Amino acid sequence: MSAIAPILLTAGGTGGHMFPAEALAAALLKRGRRVMLVTDKRGQGFGDRLPEVETRRIAAGALAGKRLADRLSGLMRLAQGYFEARKIVRAARPALAVGFGGYASVPAMLAASHARVPLLLHEQNAVMGRANRLLAGRAQRIATCFEQVGALSAAGRKHAVLTGNPVRPAIAALSHSTYVAPAPGGVLELLVIGGSQGARILSQVIPAALEKLGAPERARLRLAQQCRAEDLDAVAATYRKLGFAAELKPFFADMPARLARVHLMIARSGASTVAELQAAGRPAILVPYRFAADDHQTANARAMAEAGAAWVMTESEFTPEALAQRLTALLVHPEQLAAAAAASRRLAHVDAAERLADLAESLAPQSAGKEAA
Repeated sequence: MSAIAPILLTAGGTGGHMFPAEALAAALLKRGRRVMLVTDKRGQGFGDRLPEVETRRIAAGALAGKRLADRLSGLMRLAQGYFEARKIVRAARPALAVGFGGYASVPAMLAASHARVPLLLHEQNAVMGRANRLLAGRAQRIATCFEQVGALSAAGRKHAVLTGNPVRPAIAALSHSTYVAPAPGGVLELLVIGGSQGARILSQVIPAALEKLGAPERARLRLAQQCRAEDLDAVAATYRKLGFAAELKPFFADMPARLARVHLMIARSGASTVAELQAAGRPAILVPYRFAADDHQTANARAMAEAGAAWVMTESEFTPEALAQRLTALLVHPEQLAAAAAASRRLAHVDAAERLADLAESLAPQSAGKEAA
């Protein structure tokens, strides 16, 4: 084995956890560090993007759920994952373990802690996730993406360091672009994003809101909308009835280009979406997903709104009438968009990956790790 101890990264299989792990891995590799990833069976790893990173998969399960049988099953999978992770930690002897949340991170971080490996947590949301809460008392440092993080204990706050949430390089590059609000009477570029799978409520409310706008206001909108595949036909039919041309797709692969030209985004408020809005310096109407764990999307959205960077509409508030009123007000007062864009930009940490790498290196000795207990 190499004399250089690796830095072990561990994350749940979803993109919100996996992307910041990938960004840190890339930054550390550029610095000559050795990196390995531990994730669950869902985790696709970093694929061909970072072939230098060895990926190991372990069992994991959630402790949530209404049925006792489901919780017990999750606990058993976590126990299995712990013993699998302990073997990995003993063999690799990492200099540092970095957890990005998701229940897959719990077994690996516990195994590392028991082997006396320093721990660093990265929390993407404005409310600390359940997995990170389980581990917070063991961590030497907790990297955060918001000034205030709910469910973080007083002891945890003493170890917190604001680094931000890494975004894709192409979106980070938008931090150098200038936001230009629509001219009075001009066209407003509107982008609707519902997350990786779309959001049904957006497909229901937004077409109905456009029906309620006057024809002159509707003519000033240029809309690109992500829709669930099963909603596309119904949304398209509404727009055809209005004589309104909109670009509808289940997925937009060119988000950096779209963010560069958009005046306003309507979206959920997951951590990655919020970080990308901040990096690009774009305003948004945020509609938090009400079933998100611990209502963390509402906390993310409120943090943006309190800074003046967004308007929050809960699912109960997100009605066609209310959205039509908001869009009309922004068409009449485009200076509000410019002010929100500037506020969003002020929240950005476009160097988040490098800040996180600096923090990791401050905790990770350069020499080979000690024999695990």
